Parts: sequence; C-alpha cells; structure tokens
Amino acid sequence: MTFYTCLNSKGDVIARCQTQQEVAVLRRMGRPIAEVKEMKAEEAVVCSLTGSPADFNEDY
Repeated sequence: MTFYTCLNSKGDVIARCQTQQEVAVLRRMGRPIAEVKEMKAEEAVVCSLTGSPADFNEDY
C-alpha cells in the first residue's frame, strides 16, 4: 500500500493521503499543497496501524 505526504511551501506536513485522488480532492478544497512525496514503506506502516489516512486530514 502506498501513502503520500502532502507538504506546503514551507515544507510542513499538511496531510497524508493513500491515493493521488485524495491529493486531488484536497487541492480542489483549496489546501496549499506545494509538494507530494511518496512515503517510505516504514513510514507508511505507521499510517496503516493508526487508522485511515483521512484521520490525518483536518478538513476531510
């Protein structure tokens, strides 16, 4: 399973998403996504253990 970290222009994490479609939804909602990085496997394990990636998205 692939997860993505969305960063703003300052490099701060603003969301974690499971699909590029989720990233697109956040962009349409006006989130200031400047960069999207694919998470490493060891980082993604934390997301899958803690629940849905949507749990990290305050506006979702």
